[in-house]
Amino acid sequence: MSDAPPYPVGLRLGGRRVVVVGGGHVAQRRVPRLLAAGAEVVVVSPVCTPAVEGLAGAGEIDWRARGYRDGDLEGAWYALAATGDPAVNARVCADAEAQRTFCVRADDATGGTAWTPAVGRHAGVTVAVLGNREPRRSAAIRDAVIAGLRDGAIAAPHDDEAGPGVVLVGGGPGDPELVTVAARRALSEADVVVADRLAPRELLDELSPDVELVDVSKLPRGRAAAQEEINRVIVERALAGRRVVRFKGGDSFVYGRGYEEALACEAAGVPWRVIPGLTSAISVPAVAGIPVTHRGVAHEFTVVSGHLPPDHPDSLVEWDAVARLRGTVVLLMAVQNLPEIAKRLVAAGRRPDTPLAVVSEGTMPGERTLLSTLGAVGEDMAREAVRPPAIVVVGEVVAVANPERYHRS
Repeated sequence: MSDAPPYPVGLRLGGRRVVVVGGGHVAQRRVPRLLAAGAEVVVVSPVCTPAVEGLAGAGEIDWRARGYRDGDLEGAWYALAATGDPAVNARVCADAEAQRTFCVRADDATGGTAWTPAVGRHAGVTVAVLGNREPRRSAAIRDAVIAGLRDGAIAAPHDDEAGPGVVLVGGGPGDPELVTVAARRALSEADVVVADRLAPRELLDELSPDVELVDVSKLPRGRAAAQEEINRVIVERALAGRRVVRFKGGDSFVYGRGYEEALACEAAGVPWRVIPGLTSAISVPAVAGIPVTHRGVAHEFTVVSGHLPPDHPDSLVEWDAVARLRGTVVLLMAVQNLPEIAKRLVAAGRRPDTPLAVVSEGTMPGERTLLSTLGAVGEDMAREAVRPPAIVVVGEVVAVANPERYHRS
């Protein structure tokens, strides 16, 4: 076979037959990408990994649970020889060569007629790297290119398919490392970014200088009026033909008023879509080492807003019902009202020695956790001068995570 370098090309496999011979870890890694490309995948192997078998059980692939036979490549546009037997792999490649089907050989790249590149995607662009049959080198170069596209070190034009409209982006709990790839892509394509104070701040510094940044954390006239102004801003900019990212902390649809903004877009005829974020209700306790569920301890968790005191006429929370729950209770926006909430839960039947954790500035450099109980949290918070933002976790999972603090029989 010639030592000439490969000729790179993008295969359009949608609706076309691809045969993978072997059901081990190579198949487990390659098949999902083939499915994402729309290929009709046939796997030929006596046994498969549980993941590949799961794809067969879900009807996503056709699994022939046997060894390779003559004729298995008939009608195939592309093939992968990925068994643990070199003789079988060589036979597959020879059959593919005879019928002019390009074939990758996993155990010996020189024995096939195609190589699998290291592939990554960003903003609608596919990056494929072939490093002269050096997979680690190829992957490292691919990662460097993708990282450069994401952080702006490699300039790339906007995706022309992303037209004017509003994208509601959840930025996660605060640490920029916990922002999704989709969120970073949306920010890289934005003409206008409308940001909350709890959105990951470091990412704003990565915006192109020509991107308009609207800081809505400084809007006056109270919470309701501020939300109306946010709605007006995002709709106005989108109707002017601009790509607007509404960037906020956590997830837009978990106490983020995201759907109010979606309704405002609907009413104005503005296209909108959602990029979910890691909600702080789960991610902050997790980073602090506290599970919200644990086998044999808590099989449910409930997320409750604590932005209003328990006796406030506008509160929609049934605090007596919350007190009767056996699982974990996660309180958001509750720092100011936590002493009153704790008293109400105790009065409604929750034990005063119920473990409680207040995680302040979760995932951020200033993160700290106050361990307390429902009965003592008011005094403990005053002593430690706890300030928002913070997530409160109530329940036995706190003791599971901190056995040295809570001695449970």
